[in-house]
Amino acid sequence: MKANELREMQTAELTSKLVDLKAELFNLRFQHAINQLENPGRIDAVKKDIARVMTVLAEKQ
Repeated sequence: MKANELREMQTAELTSKLVDLKAELFNLRFQHAINQLENPGRIDAVKKDIARVMTVLAEKQ
């Protein structure tokens, strides 16, 4: 996910995206804990996406 794509989204869409990403991160961490995670690098990618969304939300406020 690119920052430019996020800046084009509305605040409600960004909030919804943030909730989805946090849920995905929870699921990835759970899978990692029980050794069923195939791609551990996905955790870092989701964390960075969460940070991007939060940054864009802060810019809009």
